[in-house]
Amino acid sequence: MMKQYLTFTEEVRHALENNLPVVALETTIISHGMPYPQNIEMAKEVEQIIRDNGAVPATIGIMNGKIKIGLTESELEEFATNKSVEKVSRRDFPYILASGKIGATTVAATMIAADLAGIRMFATGGIGGVHREGEITWDVSADLTELAQTNVAVVCAGAKSILDIGRTLEYLETQGVPVVGYRTSEFPSFFARESGFGVDFRLDTPEEVGTLMNTKWNLGLNGGLIIANPVPEADALDHKQIEGVILQALNEAKENNIAGKKVTPFLLDKVKQLTAGKSLQTNIALVRHNAEVAAKVAVAYQQAVNEGK
Repeated sequence: MMKQYLTFTEEVRHALENNLPVVALETTIISHGMPYPQNIEMAKEVEQIIRDNGAVPATIGIMNGKIKIGLTESELEEFATNKSVEKVSRRDFPYILASGKIGATTVAATMIAADLAGIRMFATGGIGGVHREGEITWDVSADLTELAQTNVAVVCAGAKSILDIGRTLEYLETQGVPVVGYRTSEFPSFFARESGFGVDFRLDTPEEVGTLMNTKWNLGLNGGLIIANPVPEADALDHKQIEGVILQALNEAKENNIAGKKVTPFLLDKVKQLTAGKSLQTNIALVRHNAEVAAKVAVAYQQAVNEGK
């Protein structure tokens, strides 16, 4: 029944029908994660990076009562400029679809849509997680519960630095979500390459990651996995410096009684201000890098599936 809500661009439909590698992309990063025009420039560039590395991009969003698997250029522009775009996670799907509103998909929502469409690879910036003081607020992202149940691999630069990374990793461990470090033994913290925490497994090639993905799902072990891909060294921010900035931003959020889904956009915008725009440059760089790695892994995964590895 869910298929009635899905529509595909011709490029994505052709790729899926012919078992070609496809990489899902979210729209929340376009509508709520970056300002215009950097958001639309980033969206188009990332799609091209995926094509250049042998896969097909499928940017996902909700419009006119449909989950769109792949967006046209004009639709991308709409997500980049329309101020009324809603932020959609698992709980929001029925309301946004039934009301016909326009909705940008979060990590969790993009995973759901990708899984419905038969896409196993997803590139994003950073995942959500357990918020700082989460033991008091119980503010835990739906991204984590989605990773526990939905068969999509997520290439990211770790969890967003504004989160409690230690508790986020503990939650993922409890839910049985493998955390793979791509060419790293340390879990990255979005803006920085370090976090002080390790990964479950280090893998250094797309082929190793693709084989692990195929093995996991062949075993019937449902749920996703994290492919933690550190931001390139040239674009990374200093871990201690960004930590100080984040603490300042968190204090301001608390003083202004900002809560729920408004927290992350507020904090990212405040961090951008406090770093004089450097955090936005880092954000764009890490998304580009994640798209490249995701495309290469998607190619390797498809090959592993075809070869029965």
